[in-house]
Amino acid sequence: MAWFNRKDKGIQTPTSDKKDLPEGLWYKSPSGKILHTRELQQNAYVCPDDNYHVRIGSKEYFEILFDNDEFEELDAEMSSANPLEFQDTKPYPKRIEASQKKTGLKDAVRTGVGKVNGHDLVVSCMDFSFIGGSMGSVVGEKIARGIEYSLKNNIPFMMISKSGGARMMEAGLSLMQMAKTSAKLAQLSEAKIPYISLMTDPTTGGVTASYAMLGDFNIAEPNALIGFAGPRVIRETIGKDLPKGFQRSEFLLEHGFLDFIVDRRELKSKIASLLSMLGF
Repeated sequence: MAWFNRKDKGIQTPTSDKKDLPEGLWYKSPSGKILHTRELQQNAYVCPDDNYHVRIGSKEYFEILFDNDEFEELDAEMSSANPLEFQDTKPYPKRIEASQKKTGLKDAVRTGVGKVNGHDLVVSCMDFSFIGGSMGSVVGEKIARGIEYSLKNNIPFMMISKSGGARMMEAGLSLMQMAKTSAKLAQLSEAKIPYISLMTDPTTGGVTASYAMLGDFNIAEPNALIGFAGPRVIRETIGKDLPKGFQRSEFLLEHGFLDFIVDRRELKSKIASLLSMLGF
């Protein structure tokens, strides 16, 4: 049984000949199925076996929505400062710098202008990978400028929300973004320019309490967590068990908070049809 025992305990393959498995080559769905990332990408990042919508960022949403992934990015270089001189275990500017390096993003939102099946559309999309998609001054300002672009050019505006809420490092300045973006959306409404709000998993805190819920059309992806405070906090506050599926898209649709739920694979065609019906 010599073949069963390893005689030489040294490295059999020279280090120079070893190959690293590319990171992110495979994805394991919640149901346990292993998918190749290329298959997942071709399916709009939706697991085909259980319809699970994988969390994605602005890069992927722009690829899905804009024709040929062609768009103009607005205010691409805008970055957060430290107006309150916030200091914690890690200084705020250092945290911003680390997040920019890790994600390749300047902040938690990007705004693009392009065409969706031939229809002009301004899209602001949040990135949860950047400090939990938290809403700070830059996020509010970039969204406000995106709305201004829609106003000046008579182009519908779409917001894709994915956030843990207001950015604590900017305190009151972060909360002020709720009022600023809401005021801009009121101007958009007065100008009769459509605003479509897409809520994805998760959409919480000050984002939900402001622009995410102010759409002419409030829509969401399947099974997305949407609410102000999290279920655990609410449960502990009221001392009662919450209904099944509480704060999920389907629950909100049933109770009149959403207009419809859209599968990400149908998102582009649904938005294009909506814009066409609205005469844009």
